Amino acid sequence: MKTILKFSLIPLLLHALTGHAALTVTNIAQGCTAAHTLFLKSDGSLWGMGDNQLGQLGDGTYSGNAPLFGINRPEQIVASGVTAMAAGSYHSLFLKSDGSLWATGYNYYGQLGNGKYGTLATGYGPNRPEQIVASGVTAIAAGFGHSLFVKSNGSLWAMGLNESGQLGDGTFHNTNRPEQIVASGVTAIAAGESHTLFLKSDGSLWAMGEGQLGDGTTHSRTNRPEQIVASGVTAIAGGSGHSLFLKSDGSLWGLGPVLGEFKISNRPEQIVASGVTAIAAGAGHSLFLKSDGSLWGMGDNTAGQLGSGTLGQFINRPEQIVPGGVTAISAGANLVRGGGSGHSLFLKSDGSLWGMGDNDRGQLGDGFTEDYFFNSYVWVGLTSVFIPEQIYPPPQPVLSSALSSQTNLQFNATTGFGGEFQLLGSADPTLPLSQWTPVCTNIITSRHTNNFSATITNAVNSGSRRFYFLQSQ
Repeated sequence: MKTILKFSLIPLLLHALTGHAALTVTNIAQGCTAAHTLFLKSDGSLWGMGDNQLGQLGDGTYSGNAPLFGINRPEQIVASGVTAMAAGSYHSLFLKSDGSLWATGYNYYGQLGNGKYGTLATGYGPNRPEQIVASGVTAIAAGFGHSLFVKSNGSLWAMGLNESGQLGDGTFHNTNRPEQIVASGVTAIAAGESHTLFLKSDGSLWAMGEGQLGDGTTHSRTNRPEQIVASGVTAIAGGSGHSLFLKSDGSLWGLGPVLGEFKISNRPEQIVASGVTAIAAGAGHSLFLKSDGSLWGMGDNTAGQLGSGTLGQFINRPEQIVPGGVTAISAGANLVRGGGSGHSLFLKSDGSLWGMGDNDRGQLGDGFTEDYFFNSYVWVGLTSVFIPEQIYPPPQPVLSSALSSQTNLQFNATTGFGGEFQLLGSADPTLPLSQWTPVCTNIITSRHTNNFSATITNAVNSGSRRFYFLQSQ
């Protein structure tokens, strides 16, 4: 993925590399306890960025480039044919158009369903996608250590960590092979950190696992599915310790630690009366869309994950983040850093991808590699993005000084992305860029020093010489 700024001495011309306009982002996924991000492009390719220490990005490594164990720019994982994906804490699932289920990453609890339990000696699990089910899968979900999928006959299957009963099989034993939990009628699934939600075709909501499941009791866990709402539910989302669902009238409901009241509820409570079309739940924050395309959020904002421009606060009522044009949302977190480490992504109607919040492992994919620091309460600081920033397509560099015809041309630009930037020059514009002469290279790793500068000597004497400002992948 590259961005080019092309200019001759007169005139100035800005453009993007061919291919950016043709591809858009079509879907996004983050887990409620995940520090990595997955997204699909319109050509069916799967891309990822962020935490990769256990192979969850499926790129063949167990680390990646800086920062820490992450990949801070989007990289392609699968070239085509992907239709859906799910991000667990340290593992990833995706579906292909033939209905096959694939998995990569951490497998200590058997959450990949490949018949194995990962160990230290085997790197915990595969760092390349492995096929788990050959066909017939229609929906997937991933929690901290468990995975779920639905088959075309409406059956629900589960594998992985089960110490809280989140698999719903009547035991508290882990399993490394998919096992059937419900025989038919399941239409949607969601995985929280240690609990599971699913919908049936009659609009009923069911739950199992640990936490406040909304069944009106105070028991901490159940290992069998329990009905929470009898009918009318259309969408579900599971967070680290809370759950959200929508009803057919567009109302938004919450249970567990209700992020709008600063209290814990063992019964579903209405948060918004109408007009909600989509929901997402992170570790401690929640997002939702309204029918006018506006994005709203509430809950933990200590890493800027609500995009309000501030840090270090909790918001206990829904606040508008973006006034319109949003089509999809996703909320994530990072259990390695604990509280205050959430991030959020959203898509706009033009297919652009935007993000905000924690970025210590590159999960926003903006190319910056900054340190973070710890105060007496939570991780905060330099890695966070407090307001939404565009991730894809990469924002064009912005000239911060005017170009003019002079012997020594001073060139300055401000970049919206981190990475390696080159200024290339050639007296023959017909040559391919690979044959142009590098004039200057800047490696930008901090959003606080995101300026590119170069001095071009004897620019006027070069006649028709032209220059390209190139951001490399």
